[in-house]
Amino acid sequence: MNSWLRYFFLFIVVVFLQVTIGNSIHLLGVAIPFLYIYFIIRLPLLLSVNWTLTLAFILGLVIDIFSNTPGMNALACTVVAFLRKPILNLYTPRGEDYSESEPSIRNFGMSLFVRYVLTFSLCFCTLLFVIESFSFFDIGRLIVRILASTILTFLVILGMDSLTKSGREKRL
Repeated sequence: MNSWLRYFFLFIVVVFLQVTIGNSIHLLGVAIPFLYIYFIIRLPLLLSVNWTLTLAFILGLVIDIFSNTPGMNALACTVVAFLRKPILNLYTPRGEDYSESEPSIRNFGMSLFVRYVLTFSLCFCTLLFVIESFSFFDIGRLIVRILASTILTFLVILGMDSLTKSGREKRL
């Protein structure tokens, strides 16, 4: 399957899953899984920053339209798409170059991928909930929502990646 067709299919699938399932899940009233950021995580690292930001903005805008949120997801997706390579550079050794690969457990190994996804999820959840609340009035609840949603999103993304063909090949 062509690369762009595979990403288009992934885009449709994550939007569908988020709109139909993800938006309905609110564990203990605080944890929400953000399944759609898996699309941004899986974008190839060779893709230009302009294309990455554009695709992330479109993804966030589509989620905003279906979720009836006024641009919060579009802003958060665009910002974390910009932070994608700096987050990855936090955990990669200076000599290693992952610029030619697509982020996955298979290409990065479990340790690097887990750190990358956890940091990415934490940045996204922090941005989204700070934008949503637009204040630090109830800081305790804000921190609980950020941490709970980060953990839930992280676990769901690891599960999604292990279900993909590249995730299964690593285990075999």
